[in-house]
Amino acid sequence: MSTATMTAGVATEDGLAVRQVPRPEAGPEQVLVRVRAAGLNRADLGAAQGRYIPSPEALSRPIGLEWAGEVAGVGEGVKGIKEGDRVLASGSGGYAEYAVADMGRVLPIPANNMSYEQAAGLPIALLTMHNAVVTMGRMQKGDAVLIQGASSGVGLMGLQIAKAMGAALVIGSSTNDARRARLGDFGADFAINSRDEGWADAVVEATGGDGVHLIVDMISAGVMDDNMKATRVRGRIVNVGRLGGFTGEFNFDLHALKRIDYIGVTFRTRSVDEVREIVRSMHGDLWDAVTAGEISLPIDKTFALDDAVAAHAHMRANEHFGKIILTA
Repeated sequence: MSTATMTAGVATEDGLAVRQVPRPEAGPEQVLVRVRAAGLNRADLGAAQGRYIPSPEALSRPIGLEWAGEVAGVGEGVKGIKEGDRVLASGSGGYAEYAVADMGRVLPIPANNMSYEQAAGLPIALLTMHNAVVTMGRMQKGDAVLIQGASSGVGLMGLQIAKAMGAALVIGSSTNDARRARLGDFGADFAINSRDEGWADAVVEATGGDGVHLIVDMISAGVMDDNMKATRVRGRIVNVGRLGGFTGEFNFDLHALKRIDYIGVTFRTRSVDEVREIVRSMHGDLWDAVTAGEISLPIDKTFALDDAVAAHAHMRANEHFGKIILTA
């Protein structure tokens, strides 16, 4: 570990704190990035409280799942990436002036005048939703797709990916009237409020009585039984997030009756090689659209790295639309 230090947002027993910590160095298959911007994700709120931390010693390490900046160093096993390259990356430790990523999780920022702030908000949404919609959700052209929790950054990306990959009908949910009204700008053909009684019936009606082929769910508890009502026989539900809670009602008979594939996903138990393959698959399907500006995310608000605690408060207030970004 280098003796140099840097400013970083770290997890502590009392929550997120901005401190001086040792600057990391690139391992053999890693890339060191001078971070210019980092994206916030809902999981960061839990990470700041020590959730997902494997040991007490890790509490003082930087959190943050995605970032963008210039390459400051590469390990001896890294090919095709050099110092000075403008890149976006994902991994851990993005709330910092410097962060390291596995070489398979580093991509060039498209040469279309994309800012570091715009680039920093893309990696997690792109990887999560391409994997959920295309790989695990097995979406086919002509499918009807529902994104539960569609006004988050990841949700907005899900709408766009479903549309880009040929979905015939894309439905998004949001419990906020103003945010729900904006879902059409990101590919939703129809929007619902998952707190409204009868929303599942409205989805079934919108699909001609059959239900959707695929639901990508970031709410979970509280909507599961209605999700199954809104899904057609032999449809798929992919559990991406648990914003509504970790446990809830589950109608096992309805699940069996519909013969629904219920699929859970997370990056926490994936190997390096599995994540590298997720990056390759997403890049092959979507990078032309990203480069052309056809897939993007709005930036709700930016904060300086020193104000990371305030950025987390803004996310907890749940009033944002799109990405919250830290600048370093």
